[in-house]
Amino acid sequence: MSDPAVSPEPQDETELAVEGALRPQSLGEFVGQQKVRGQLQLLLDAAAMQDRPADHILLAGPPGLGKTTLAMIVAHEAGRPLRMSSGPAIQHAGDLAAVLSSLTPGEVLFIDEIHRMARAAEEMLYLAMEDFRIDIMVGKGAGATSIPLDLAPFTLVGATTRSGLLPNPLRDRFGFTAHLEYYESEELERVVERSASVIGIDLDADERSEIARRSRGTPRIANRLLRRVRDWTLVHGGGEVSLSGVRSALELYDVDAIGLDRLDRAVLDALVQRFRGGPVGLSTLAVAVGEEADTVESVVEPYLVRIGFMGRTPRGRVATPYAYAHLGVPAPADAI
Repeated sequence: MSDPAVSPEPQDETELAVEGALRPQSLGEFVGQQKVRGQLQLLLDAAAMQDRPADHILLAGPPGLGKTTLAMIVAHEAGRPLRMSSGPAIQHAGDLAAVLSSLTPGEVLFIDEIHRMARAAEEMLYLAMEDFRIDIMVGKGAGATSIPLDLAPFTLVGATTRSGLLPNPLRDRFGFTAHLEYYESEELERVVERSASVIGIDLDADERSEIARRSRGTPRIANRLLRRVRDWTLVHGGGEVSLSGVRSALELYDVDAIGLDRLDRAVLDALVQRFRGGPVGLSTLAVAVGEEADTVESVVEPYLVRIGFMGRTPRGRVATPYAYAHLGVPAPADAI
């Protein structure tokens, strides 16, 4: 029986191969996040010189910026095996104990969405990270006994999109916390250029810029849009990429000139048209567009706030004049 706390392997081998090919294999190949790359390189070099596992690493930032890729690179550059799991899969202390007790010396354990681990598992992780030991409870009630179990030294790499949800005792046990930032257009163009060469598409500077500009500062989105451009080119472009073809492909998938998709525009339209620019609560706004509040908060809102289309106030979300202008609607005089 497979370990319930370890993520299953993807089923689509072709998609897995493409994903693997697009992922950088070293910090030198990784585009962007220059400061974080330098910090990680120092961390890994120091650990190698002392022949010890690297300190525990917390990677924090919005989705799609390369946290999983960096975890893979940490293991690769350290020459250590990598074990992958996720917070939602670790819902009991026993799940975590099964993973930790099977780690080999120096192994890198990657836990994605670490803020979603069960509280009991988090508390077990405190001791494991600090002393490489866990206490296993045997029995129940007054006869319960705690049995200490020594663990092989390991490096934990945790990834989170919401570091504020991590309890302080857990956050404090990471030796290094990296905060990943959204990418600039020039960096995304380099991401697109590298990925295009991997999947065999020849793009000129204008075509790379068009994809990068619509990618919301996120490499994962840039790679996804690049694939859709590839598909459109194969079906409609005779295998030849053109700027008009890139625009047609992205318009087909409802990605506009600044990267807003259908859900983004639905949120903006509801905020401006139905709620007259706000303020409106997050839950009410999510219900209006038929989405979960977490999706609106974690996927849509960060980009809209970042580009100045939405503001967050104590009373709720509000639309800015830029949002009105983008939708072609006159802004009221009191718009922020």
